[in-house]
Formats: sequence, C-alpha cells, structure tokens
Amino acid sequence: MWIERISRAVASGYGLNEVASVLLIASAAGLAAAAEPIAIQPRLVHLRNDPQREWSSFPEKPEAVFLEAKFAATANVGEFALRLRQHDVKQAWRVVLNGKPLGELVRDEADLVIYFPIKPESLVDGENTLRIESPARGPQNADDIRVGEIRLEPRPLAEALSEATLEIEVIDEVAKTPIPARITIADANGSRQTTAAASSDWLAVRPGVVYTSDGHARFGVPAGKYTIYAGRGFEYSVAEVEMTLTPGQTARHTLKIRREVDTTGYVACDTHIHTLTHSGHGDATLAERMITLAGEGIELPIATDHNVHVDYEKLAQALSVRQHFTPVIGNEVTTPTGHFNIFPVSATASVPDYKAKEWSATFDGIFATPDVKVAILNHARDLHSGVRPFGPALFNAAAGENVAGWPMRFNAMEVINSGATQTDPLRLPRDWMALLNRGYKVTPVGSSDSHDVARYIVGQGRTYVRCEDRDPANLDVESAVDNFLDGRVLVSYGLLTIVYWAGVEGDSQDPGMMTVSLGVLGPTWTTANRLQLYANGELIREEPITPSKDGERAPGVKYFGSWKVPRPKHDVRIVAIALGKGIDGPFWTTAKPYQPTSPDWQPYVLGISGATWFDGDGDGRKSSAREYAERAVAAAAGDPAQLVAELAKYDAAVATQAAHLYRIAGGSLTAEPLLESLKSAAPAVVNGFRAYREAWRENELAQTQR
Repeated sequence: MWIERISRAVASGYGLNEVASVLLIASAAGLAAAAEPIAIQPRLVHLRNDPQREWSSFPEKPEAVFLEAKFAATANVGEFALRLRQHDVKQAWRVVLNGKPLGELVRDEADLVIYFPIKPESLVDGENTLRIESPARGPQNADDIRVGEIRLEPRPLAEALSEATLEIEVIDEVAKTPIPARITIADANGSRQTTAAASSDWLAVRPGVVYTSDGHARFGVPAGKYTIYAGRGFEYSVAEVEMTLTPGQTARHTLKIRREVDTTGYVACDTHIHTLTHSGHGDATLAERMITLAGEGIELPIATDHNVHVDYEKLAQALSVRQHFTPVIGNEVTTPTGHFNIFPVSATASVPDYKAKEWSATFDGIFATPDVKVAILNHARDLHSGVRPFGPALFNAAAGENVAGWPMRFNAMEVINSGATQTDPLRLPRDWMALLNRGYKVTPVGSSDSHDVARYIVGQGRTYVRCEDRDPANLDVESAVDNFLDGRVLVSYGLLTIVYWAGVEGDSQDPGMMTVSLGVLGPTWTTANRLQLYANGELIREEPITPSKDGERAPGVKYFGSWKVPRPKHDVRIVAIALGKGIDGPFWTTAKPYQPTSPDWQPYVLGISGATWFDGDGDGRKSSAREYAERAVAAAAGDPAQLVAELAKYDAAVATQAAHLYRIAGGSLTAEPLLESLKSAAPAVVNGFRAYREAWRENELAQTQR
C-alpha cells in the first residue's frame, strides 16, 4: 500500500520534500504496526470521589481520589487507541491525556472493557500523563469505582477492535427461525467487551451488548477468549458459547433459545420507557428503542417520555419490528410534586399541565386528556425536585394515607422499577398493600424506567397483563387497559408469582382454615428461594423454595403448591411474593439501588402477584380494612375501650385504620384510657395501633425537619 502511495506521489510530480513526508508517515505507521502495546496501569485501582463510602462491598478507604499514570511513549503520527477496564461507574469520570480530554468513562455499573481513540499528535516523545478523575462532589454523588488494566494500543481503534470477526445467528429452538435477541460478549474476566459493531436499522449496540432485531449480527472483536450469550428477556432461555479467537479468524455460531416461562393469556408490558431522542437523557435513540423492545420480548410497550406524547407506530413499521409488539402512546407527566405515567393517550391530545404544584390540578389535567384511563404513581420513594411522595413528610406508611391531604387519584403505582430499585425490595410492595387497606383501588406495576440501550434493560421490570396474546402485533389495547385497571396483573422482576386460587374447599374438614394455591415461574437462569403470603399486608406465612431436581417440575416452574392458612372472618386481599438472588451474570445483570438508603445491599429478583380478594364475611361485597375500621369507630362513639373491643374480631390492618380515624377525630394515641384498654387487647389490635403510632411519629419528625 505504501509503495503505491509513493509511486503515485512521484508520478504526480511531487518534489522530494513531499515524497519524504510520505516516507516519514510510512515509517511511523510501520513502527506503530510493529510496536507492542504499552501497559499504563496493569491492575484495577479502587477510586472514590468523596470521603463518604458508596457501598460496603468496597474497602473502607479508597486507594486514591483520582488515577494519574505516567508512561513513556513516542509522538503518534496516526490514530492510536486506549484500552481500559471499568467497574461500578455511576457518576461522571473524565479521562484526560496530557491535559486534553479523551472523553468520560461509561456511566454503567457493569464490568466493561472500553476504548478511546487517541488523535494524531496527542502523545509526546518521552513522558506522557493519563489522568482519570470525577468532577462530582458531595455525599449524594459518592462513587466507588474500579478502573485499570489500561494499555495503549499503537494502532487505530477500528483496527484494534477488528482483529477477529464474529457472525452470530440467534434462532427460536422450536420454530427454528431467527428471532430478535440481546447478544452479550464477555471476555475471560467476565467483563463486557466493546466490539466494532455500530448501531444501525437492525442493531442497537453498546459496550459488550448487541441487540439484533432480525436474529443476525456480524461484528469485529479483538482476538481473545470470549463467552457469547444470547437471550430475549424474562420468558426465554439464555444460550451461551465459549470460544478463543485468533487474529484474522472469522467464527460463525448459531445460538438457540426457547421460551421457558409459559405466559399464555398474559402480555408482557413495560409502562415506563424513555428515549434520548425525546427525554434528552440516557442514551437510547428512538430507533434503538424499537430494536431493544423486540430484543427483550416486550409485547405492549407504553411510550412515556417526559411531558411529550410519542407514537412508535411509524418507526416500528419502518424498522420491521412492528410484528413483535403493539405500541401505546403514553406520557410521563413530570411535575414538581411527582411523576405519573399516563396512557392510553389520543394521538391528537394536548400534553396535560405538568407545571402544577398541587395534585388536584395535576390529576384534573391528566384525566381531562383524551383517552387517558391509567395514571401510575412512579418511583414513589425516590426524591425528585425536592419531593418524595411516599416519604414520611407526606405519607403515613401504615395507614396508606397522604398526611398533607393531597388527593390520591392515581389508580396504579410502581412496586418495582428496575431502573430505580430500592435497597429494601419489599418497601414499595408494603406501601401498595397499605393503599389497598386504605380502600384505594390501585394496580401494582413493574416497569424498567429505561432510558438506555444496555445500562438499565428495557422490560427488566415488567407487568404481565391479562389479555389475549396470540398475536403481539394486534393486541386488544382496550381489553388490556380494562384488565390492568381491574388488577388482573402479575409484576415481574426475574420471577412471576401467581395466586391460582384462594378460598374454602367444599369438603374441608377444618372450617377455620382456607386454602391458597400458589405458583412461582421463572427461566432456568433465575432462582427463587423464598415465598411469602400476605393478607391485608400482614405476612401470614413464609416458606423457603428449594431447587428442584431434574424432571421434578415442568420447565419454567420454580414452585407449585397449596398452603393451609387460618381463615379470616372478614374480607382480606391476598398477595404472594417470591424473592430470589439477583442476577450477576453479564447478560441480564440486576441493578443496584438508584437512591440507596444504606451502603449495604444484596441483589434480588422478585415476583409479585396481583391482589386476590377473599370474601371472609360472605356478604359478596369487597370491603376494605378502612371500611371495617369506619364501622368499628362509629360503633365505639369515641369510647376507646369500646373501640378496642369492637376491633377484637378484625386483623391488625383494620386496627391500624381505626387508629388513624380515632386520631384525626381528636382522640389521643397516648392517653391513659386507650393505653389501658390496649393492655388486654387482642395481639392484632395491639400490633395495629403500634404500627400506626410508629408511622405517625415518623410523620411528625419529618414535618418538623422540613
């Protein structure tokens, strides 16, 4: 190639100086090609940008606040590449070479191998300096990271990433046809390896991840040892293959995946989906979002960019993925006092007022929007614009009551948001069950809140909605919405939990007991280790789930059985929750908490059933704990001893509601007559009043600190 360039220079009449320049470039390129990579930092280094430790899994003291490495090199005439490994990056971390920025580390907590192009003449003869530091400061921005295994590749980035070629096909093992999928490329350390692939009309690409909308992908990688994974979200198996690639090699592999979780009669819905295109943050373009939805098997995606109505229809058709899902127009109404996902929205509707500071005006605007039936309270325990909707300053977690008098007109709430998980996985489910006890009709929701291609996986948290699902391209949206509002849903974050039946068997020999039939589903790559059963938000039974032996359970079934539990004498809502160990594999890693409440954290998956009503009093009415409490308080007519006596036939949830009603009517929770009556009260009554008193103390403390 260089001989040809010199010949063309001479033939074109260039002088000796021009020919000498070509020779100099040729010599430099030849030296670069022959040179070995330069090790800049051979090991991972623990950095922290603030004295406050982010996670207890890191050492108490970091090795440094920033990384600065000096290395010897020669000036680069052509482009070089900088290769490094990073782990657990949440905040901005700048990468600076000789005082000039190369870029930032990828904001992703995953273990990644990434690259930066180094422009010509960025290196100098002799000593060079590489520095990695974070501009973020303050305990709220504390970031523990590991970065290292840094080396300088004396060749262009494209060349460094294309030493070998991979051709991957992902097919449905049963249908034997290509299928949209997520392909994950992990190196020998388990780090996600950057590839030479680029996003296109059929690929969505990030370091170590290639989504394919048609089941095919061809891309370059550095030579080395890899594990390639293929999957398609929660319902499918994960296939994997190990390989060692040599320079110049082209490897072709077909990975077969199959549906493992039977969700017949339910559609996979993600009610919280963003794009960089319309929300302005994250990294997923609108086109990439279409591809990732197909690759994760989301059949009913709700477009919920901030304060804008987005219709996926035309682009989904243009990118040939429309056959995989039925898109719905929605909106995340992002206000100063809370975020609410609404749908379905008429394509011609105006955006509701998102500047209102009072919930009454916000909900008036939401439900005045043409076609809107659903309003979901999002991430209720997270702080946005200085407001935490279910923080103790506004919400009594025992009574399910807004203590500031804000109208609770949302009809659904997120109990799992996989892009904003909670330190305590059961915090939001408990809040939801408190709302049910309060008498609100609220559907539990699982969603992803994904703004990204790979960091927070779209559909990782999802809601299964009762709906005919044979044709994902032509779902009955109206039926799905009606069933959603009726609570015919299952919430999934790596597991599905189903209450098949709750009632009294006709031939029961023990009228004091009831039977609850339960199932837990999940693919082979998730585990379930605990199953809990709640009645009116009270844990009434918990059992470990043991791994099944080969052939003991059907594929995709983690547990199936029936439990005998005490039969309540009044109506209750039955909820089952399964929990398991989080996914640490690179193909579907479960995320750390978005706003952690502790540096200690254990990753988890969970499945939450909808609420099943049991007609304990046999009157055919779906009475809530609040309704029973109102009757008891009315019958007591202000007499604390009589109130305690009236509550003896109810559970703790009813007692909690009664404590709230008693207090707001002017009764004192610490007055001697009530305390004396509680000394001989039934345990459920004592527990109910105690729970309310503790929650109310939290309310009072939080309000004094505002």
